[in-house]
Amino acid sequence: MRVSVPKQSLKKLLRWSQRGLLACAVAMLGYCAFVLVDTRVFQERESRTLQRLLEDQHATGADSLQAKLLSPPKIPPASAVSGLIGRIEIARLGLSVMVVEGDDGKTLRRAAGHVPGTALPGQLGNVGITAHRDTFFRPLRNIQMEDVITLTTLQGVYHYRVVSTKVVSPQDVEVLDSTGGEVLTLVTCHPFYFVGAAPNRFIVRAERIT
Repeated sequence: MRVSVPKQSLKKLLRWSQRGLLACAVAMLGYCAFVLVDTRVFQERESRTLQRLLEDQHATGADSLQAKLLSPPKIPPASAVSGLIGRIEIARLGLSVMVVEGDDGKTLRRAAGHVPGTALPGQLGNVGITAHRDTFFRPLRNIQMEDVITLTTLQGVYHYRVVSTKVVSPQDVEVLDSTGGEVLTLVTCHPFYFVGAAPNRFIVRAERIT
């Protein structure tokens, strides 16, 4: 038994299919544009905030120096200002990105994230920072031993020297454990050119230069 489909109905079906695919393509392009713009605006805003706060500290530093010497204030956590931690930079790789508190999807879409529960810059322990391999941490594919990582925060500027890199499974969370001293651990997905959800994690471990 042969089933015939009228040519007019077939043309309508094809026309609506084309329109549907075009609408999906436009929606995807629109979302990508939104993500790019939102990320750039967020990075620029956080960078301006950090710069303004640093300048305010510098402007008031001389006036309050004597008071600080007589009664040293307690330094608030780096994440006290709206979740802002600071800026991480690796000069040789051209990497410069703002770091904020958290490692959820929205945070990592806009910035590098400080892993909750890990140490803050300047504290004893392991400072964990993570970001996506296809955006902010993509330059890490070219990182080398002895590269210097700089973390600029309201509490000071901290320098770390890369001592090791390795690839681990997502379950190997012990890479964020504290082993004494001041350590920085960068985490991103691996392989860098993998399409889809990457199966491994790339770990960069650095020790503070004092």
